[in-house]
This record gives sequence, C-alpha cells and structure tokens, in this order.
Amino acid sequence: MATWSSRGLRGSTLEELINRTNERYQEEGLALIQKIPTPITPINIDKETRHITLAYFDQKSTVDYIGAVQGIPVCFDAKECATSTFALENIHEHQVFFMDEFEKQDGIAFFLIYFSSIGEYYYLPFRKLKVFWDRAAAGGRKSFRHDELDPEYTISTDSDGAFIPYLNMLNKDLGER
Repeated sequence: MATWSSRGLRGSTLEELINRTNERYQEEGLALIQKIPTPITPINIDKETRHITLAYFDQKSTVDYIGAVQGIPVCFDAKECATSTFALENIHEHQVFFMDEFEKQDGIAFFLIYFSSIGEYYYLPFRKLKVFWDRAAAGGRKSFRHDELDPEYTISTDSDGAFIPYLNMLNKDLGER
C-alpha cells in the first residue's frame, strides 16, 4: 500500500489553476470536466486542525480529470516538472493503460505539464507520450527532455481568459488525428 505524505501536494497550485480553468469552461458552456479525487483511508488525523497527517491510498487512481468538451470525451493528468527533463516514473503504468483504453473508445487523453523552471505550460497528447513510454520500455531513455517536445503544443496563457487555456491545444490535437 502506498502512503500519503506532503509530497502528494506538489502540483496543488497547478491543479487549482486547472480547476479554475475548468470552472470557467463550464460557465461558458464549453466543457464539463471533473477532478477525480484520489480515494484514501485516513490513519492519523490531527485533532486540533482536523488535517489528515497519515493515510493510505485505497486503490490506484487513473487520471486527475475526466469529462466532455463539446461532446468529445476527454481525460487528462496534470504533472509538474521542476527541470527541463521529465522522468517517466512520474507516470504510472496503470495510467498509461487507462489512457490507451480511453482513446480506443474514441476519447482524447493528454497530459498538462507545467515546467516550473521556465514557467511554461505544455499540452502533451497521449500519442506523443506513448512514443516516449515505448522508447523507455524498449531500453531507451526513462525520461524525455523539454527540447524533444513540439513547441506548437506550448499553452499560451495570454488567450481566452482561462488560467491555463488548454482547449486551444485540444482543438489542435483533434485536427491532427
């Protein structure tokens, strides 16, 4: 069983920005995206602050978000990377399996990655992640570098009033299928 600790809160700011973006998209009638909570069993709770200080994950989580955009099923995971190299160990095999199965059902799966060292948000289509994943499985690099990514999928935060306006990149992704 995996144990919860404060490491799990890395990326909470990223998730908060995505949550606010999703709220805006819902208000505008563009999308309905739900955050999927990770099921946990609390073990220790601080009686004074009522905060969980120790917990176990009940089961493996699939992805962070799932929903629909204009009738298109989507699922995605949010990841934060403090360097220019993203370690594939940050993505779990069961997540890759779920996303692969999701796309076989005509859904769209992707990752939103925040490269905090350069302040850049990036939309990584699942099919592109799968190339890196398969390379690692074949004995290659167990990571990918920022410079291996298609700069066309960099998310501009200057558009459409959303905090992390990923729908523009989703539209690009759809156009390339």
